[in-house]
Amino acid sequence: MTTTSSGIPESGTRPFPRVGVRQTRKATVIALFAWIFAVYDYIMFGTLLPEISGQFQWTPAQASLISTLISVGTAIVVLGVGPLVDRLGRRKGMIITVSGTALASAVSAATMNAAYLVGVRSIGGLGLAEQSVNATYLNEIYAVTEDEKIKKRRGLIYSLVQGGWPLGTLLAAAFIALFLPLVGWRGCFLLATFPAIVIALLRRGLRETPQFELQQKMDRMRKEGRTEEAAVLAREYGVSESKSAPFLEIFRGSALRNTLVLGFAWFVNWFGIQVFSVLGTTVLTQGKNVSFTNSLLMFIVINAVAYVGYVFHGWAGDRFGRRNVIAFGWMASGVIFALMLLVASGTFAVVVLYSLGMFFLVGPYSAMLFFMGECYDTRCRATGTSFINAISQPGAIAAGAIITAMLVAGSDWNQGALMVGALGTFLSGFVMFGARKVPAL
Repeated sequence: MTTTSSGIPESGTRPFPRVGVRQTRKATVIALFAWIFAVYDYIMFGTLLPEISGQFQWTPAQASLISTLISVGTAIVVLGVGPLVDRLGRRKGMIITVSGTALASAVSAATMNAAYLVGVRSIGGLGLAEQSVNATYLNEIYAVTEDEKIKKRRGLIYSLVQGGWPLGTLLAAAFIALFLPLVGWRGCFLLATFPAIVIALLRRGLRETPQFELQQKMDRMRKEGRTEEAAVLAREYGVSESKSAPFLEIFRGSALRNTLVLGFAWFVNWFGIQVFSVLGTTVLTQGKNVSFTNSLLMFIVINAVAYVGYVFHGWAGDRFGRRNVIAFGWMASGVIFALMLLVASGTFAVVVLYSLGMFFLVGPYSAMLFFMGECYDTRCRATGTSFINAISQPGAIAAGAIITAMLVAGSDWNQGALMVGALGTFLSGFVMFGARKVPAL
């Protein structure tokens, strides 16, 4: 340990324990499959909504309202995950989120009415929170890993994990196309339970991050009255000594600007996510007059292209800066989706433009989730990423409410998707230019 002439330890002179290559790669692979099956459950509801609506005889406006109410419940659940993970740990948090995915799938199979569906699908917020917990955990692991290949290309490697969104969407569409005629929509939900249970069991073997272990140690020292020792330890490792609640920390100092900008960007970008990803089959069936079966097949192709978008934006974020890559991607997506809705006719044109729109809509999230983790200190990292993640749901709620109002007023899905989805996506990219650039963790 190096000290100054006054005997005070120099800041940041003590290194964190290193995480081995095998453990790093194991954590990465498990995180990928956990996110795939979390998305699989989350998207399955939106994909099956036309079938569920048909059984319960809901009108398009009623189905949109139910989807909006589910977004309200989801937001509440997601918002609570961040402080929980900053308190209990990254490892326990990841077990909780993927277990929530399994529970949401299982209880959705027993849906009896709209009120029940709203309640049980809100539990799916635990699965949606998976991405923020993954980003927090892997950001910290990659910062201290012995795997230099991953450390140098952390944005690209994380893009493979975050690419679980289109893979999960693709898997849900393929699974439904295969099993819906055999087991019905209830059986599809029930079968989705088992992969998530397996992932939850595998995560029990992961180690906690050294950064969180240090934070726990300092918290114990403070509770025991050893505040000076905790301050010395924080200085040695070069970490924040703040004693404020994590939620307050994300609205203070250098973190405030990015909390506000990224929060608003997520809010309006989820206009596009809700319209083109979560309710994509509805856009295709009611906006472009595609049959439900063909919409499932088209979504498989569309999301295969979207996965390439994740890898591209992860690589580009490492090379050109995450903020600018996110901004340009979302603006391009808004323009492409507008062209798809306004001028595309015929299956080929719709698939090409829809695929490119998804490439630039969901792809930037591989850079966004890692960028978010770099914006906050260890003490509030999970709270910050989960809070911004939770802002997605008010965006989904607003998008659903606007589209519901437009449908009631006589507009069609094509008009709603244009004014809400395409315009919101473009605006979110423009807003991102207001974010403050941050160094890699």
